[in-house]
Order: sequence, then structure tokens, then C-alpha cells
Amino acid sequence: MTLKTRLLVASAAGLFAATPAMAKPLDGASTDVMIQGFHWNSASAGGWWNTVKNNAATLKAAGFTMVWLPPPSDAASIQGYLPRQLNVLNSSYGTEAELAAALAALNAQGVKPIADIVVNHRVGTANWADFTNPTWPGCNAVVQGDEWTSACGNADSGEGYAAARDLDHSQAFVRADLKTWMNSRLKGVGFAGWRFDFVKGFAGGYVKEYVTDTAPWFCVGEYWPTNSFDANNPNDWKQQIVNWVDATTGTCAVFDFATKGLLNDALTNNNYARLKASDGKPAGVMGWWASRSVTFVDNHDTGPSESCGNGQNHWPVPCAKVMQGYAYILTHPGIPTVYWPHYFNWGLGDAIKTLIGIRKSAGLTSESTVSIQRAESGLYAAIIGGKVAMKIGATAWSPGTGWTLAASGTDYAVWTTGTTPPPTTANVEFVCNNGTTVLGQNVYVTGSIAELSNWSPTTPNILSPTAYPTWRGTFALPANTALQWKCLKRDGSGNVVWQGGANNTVTTPAAGGSITATATF
Repeated sequence: MTLKTRLLVASAAGLFAATPAMAKPLDGASTDVMIQGFHWNSASAGGWWNTVKNNAATLKAAGFTMVWLPPPSDAASIQGYLPRQLNVLNSSYGTEAELAAALAALNAQGVKPIADIVVNHRVGTANWADFTNPTWPGCNAVVQGDEWTSACGNADSGEGYAAARDLDHSQAFVRADLKTWMNSRLKGVGFAGWRFDFVKGFAGGYVKEYVTDTAPWFCVGEYWPTNSFDANNPNDWKQQIVNWVDATTGTCAVFDFATKGLLNDALTNNNYARLKASDGKPAGVMGWWASRSVTFVDNHDTGPSESCGNGQNHWPVPCAKVMQGYAYILTHPGIPTVYWPHYFNWGLGDAIKTLIGIRKSAGLTSESTVSIQRAESGLYAAIIGGKVAMKIGATAWSPGTGWTLAASGTDYAVWTTGTTPPPTTANVEFVCNNGTTVLGQNVYVTGSIAELSNWSPTTPNILSPTAYPTWRGTFALPANTALQWKCLKRDGSGNVVWQGGANNTVTTPAAGGSITATATF
């Protein structure tokens, strides 16, 4: 049965009627936008969980609803992809206490933390297979034919992984301990969902069991086909990727490596015709099974390692064309994922935030319709959901009258009709009343978001005296954001005196505009 026929039959027969109950079903029109909350070198400087915590409010203000975080357990590799003691949540990214604080900050902002879980393979504590925390008898926990020994376990249900011991998921104790780790340790510390690493290494049926028994808010698998991508025949990869989703009976989404490959070819070779399939739909997995397609421009593996990146340089989009990629995935169906360095380190944050705002304001979802207008050398243009028009490529194009230009940059533009993108900032006037300020002292405000210096007493925002003893200052902050703040003063010698008592709170207006927040100390 062909994929297209199989999907039509599945829809008619109600294939997913028996899908296990999850906190957030994948079927339906998702408005989620995810950010990969790390890069390949995030652990190198230490304290990454604190970086995530300090940016929780910024992520919410940008419109992200999920953040995919790196492997949280003790590991033999600094990046965490050679897991060692699963139940130990002290890692190169920080301590368990720092992890818990970061997850609490994200959950408080309504941004769901998604854990990168590596269950295909594991390393021993002191040697090849002396597994501890949880403790497993190495021989029975490892598949037959592993590099360590060929005499143990049952046959591997997927591809081998040479850098660590391939786990035998057919063993009930292995599955039981993995599910306990996921339910008790990971969900217990604050995670809401899973990103399954290297899922081609074990059968998709096991993923279904893990999802059924842990009920994540969201899950996505990394199925990166082994054979080389052929832009002339993207259906090969699309079929492999969708076959894996089928094996999970649709309980898990998947990263759309087919769309990634097509974007790479289009942006590298100016061949935007790649983005349109023969049936007129988007040419990636999003054109076949949009609700299961998690799209991305680059990630910690594919992204460039040179001066413009923080990845392993396996398969990057040209650095100068990254925003074209975001103009595509943030307007199209599927669940788009933004790469942390692109947002925070490349100076693209405002442009990406604008595109997310357009997506949300127009009500675009994982299942929005796409009407491709042009797909040729130098130009791809489409109308999505009847509300957003976009084009990428150097060739000029316009959707015509009745449309308003909402975002543009080098070789990309996005228009809206009948919608207005929501304001991204609101003006907050902070008022600090202080009756004991003397000559030479200054009064400042600091708080829980980056725009208020993330509680730093060394780089807070200075206020201006008005009618003594009142100090005022107005700052542009993310709209529709709940934040905490305090006044402080510092004399000429650098001594800092904080406002006492509990933190002040304020929520910036969702519709932009201005608000005043006042405190006395």
C-alpha cells in the first residue's frame, strides 16, 4: 500500500482512535513553537541550567511554548549523549538543584520543558557494561552482537551504535527501569515531554510503550536516515521517516529531516522548486503528515561549527540564508523548532520573534493549508491558511492588493491579510520611592528577565530622580509577560542596598501600551 493510500485509509478507519491517552494529543491543529534550548558547546562553560532559567520569561515573551533541553543525566560525554548513571541528574550542564530551578522557571512561564532522552544505548560506570543507577546485569541488558560481547541478550531491533552498549529493549527489566526513570526522576524534577535520541537504533514499538506508560505532554523522535539524502527523490527519506511514526502507531512526532534536506538544497543551490512536491503540496514530511512533522533549520548536529555557528557542521544551511529558512518553517504547517544560537547569539532574535508573532496572530497551526504560488529557480512563494503570504529567494514577488507587509529581510518577505501581528513590547514605568537617598547615591531597578538584567546588581537599569524622593524610569519590555522586580541603590563606593521584603510583581500589557509599577524602600 502506498503512503498516500495508507493515510487515506487510516483517516477513514479512525487509525488513532486507539491511541493511548496523552496529556496533549498530537492529532489536531497544534499552535506550538519549540526552541532547542542548547547547542553543541553549551556544557563547555558550565552553568547552562542557570542560563535557561534566566531566559524563561524571554522564551515566553518570544512565543515559544516548548523548549527541548539536553540530556540531563550523568554521562561519559560532556554533551550527555553517552549516558552513564541515568538516575543521577548532576551533569555537565549543572547540578540537579540548578536543573530543578530551571524547569520550575520554565513551567511557571507556561513553557513546557522537553527532555532529550537517550535510551538506545548506555555506558558502564567504570568499564564497558557495569551499569549502576539503575543497576543492570550487563550481559542481559545488552543486545546480542554488541561490540562489547556477542554472547548476550537478544537481537538488536534497530541499527547498532558503536560508541556505547546497545540496550536490549526486549528485556522487561530494562523497559521497566527506563519508565521509572522517566516517570519518577524526569517528570518528578519538572520535565513535561521527551525527545527520543537515535530512534533508528531500536524498534518504534518500544517508543509506543514508553509513551503509553509515561504520558508525556509531547514527544518527538530523531529519525535521521542512514543513506544519503537525494533531493531528486525526497520520497525515499519521507517514507522511512513516516514508517517510523507508523511503528509508534502515531504516538510520537518526528523531526522532518526531509524538509531539512530540501531547504538545504533550495538555499544552497537556489533551487526553490525543490520545496514543491508533484502533488502541489510541500515536499517534506509536512506535506504527508503535518501533525507529526517537527520542522527545523539547523540543530546541534547539523549547524555550522565555524564563526557563525555552534554545531557539529554535519549538514548546515548557508549562514547568510538562515532567515529564509525561518520564514519558511514559521509560516508553514508542522511544529517549527528554532535553534538557540540563531535566536540568542546571531542577532536574529527580533526577526524570529516577529515571525512567531505573525504565525500566532494569524492562527496558523501544524495543519494549516498551503497554496504554493511559485516554486522555481530563485523563488518560492505560498499562501498559508488564507491569511499569510510569504516568499523566499532573490526574485521579486507580491501577493497583490489586500495584503500588508508584516516582515521582511534579505531575500524573504511575509504579508498578512485581515490580521495584525500582536505587539512584542510594552512600556513599563518603574517608580521607586526612597526617603533615604543621599548625595552620590543612585537608584536602580532590576528583575527576573534579561531586559531587567536578570537580577544582576552590577548591571541594573538606572532610574532618574524626579520629585525627591521619587525615582522613575521607563523601559520597553516583552508584552504579556509576568515578571518580578525590585528597587536597589548603590553609593559612590559601590555598596548595594536592596529593597527589603518580597519581590514586586507586574504583568506587562498583552496589547502593548504602558503601565506603571511602584515600590517603596
